[in-house]
Amino acid sequence: MKPYHALHLVLRVVPAVGSLRRRLMYRAMREATIVAAVRERIRIVHISLQRTHVHLLVEADDAGKLARGMQGFQISAARNINTILGDGTRRRRGAVFADRYHLEVIKSPTRARHAIGYVLSNWRRHREDQEGLPSTWLVDPFSSGISFPDWKEMADRDLMWPIRETYDPLVVRRPASWVLREGWKQIGSISARDVPGSRCG
Repeated sequence: MKPYHALHLVLRVVPAVGSLRRRLMYRAMREATIVAAVRERIRIVHISLQRTHVHLLVEADDAGKLARGMQGFQISAARNINTILGDGTRRRRGAVFADRYHLEVIKSPTRARHAIGYVLSNWRRHREDQEGLPSTWLVDPFSSGISFPDWKEMADRDLMWPIRETYDPLVVRRPASWVLREGWKQIGSISARDVPGSRCG
């Protein structure tokens, strides 16, 4: 990997954790994104929480910073989640993440565009947008989609984004790599209504 590459990572949680798409779990993961931003070992550019796993698009200057940054992110997230899953007095003990993260190095504009759409709209692939209140959402509130300034729909000034004023977005950074900042735009726009394909790699 090089500093100008982007990285798509997938973290899976153990079954005992339950779904990450719950308000308290969201808060736990949001705190972990704050820790990552403050420590600056990795730059989390995009993130989405699915029921059993987390997708991240990350940048890092080298493999060492990536390893330390992801270790810090996972430790912070695990501590927060185990606190939530405790009995109110003691924190739950045990693993939160199932294994080492899956990593894909993204080098081309085509792969970058695919990865951005895949991560931010992954909820549609898992059909989380099909029923009830979620069917009224344009972007997934369990992702950093609300912070993505380049949705195709942003051109429509009358479009309402159904996010509460009290909503606290997941903390992400603006991309430094060319492929995530500008390169992907050579391939085409990204719609919030797109349903990602069945595979990203």
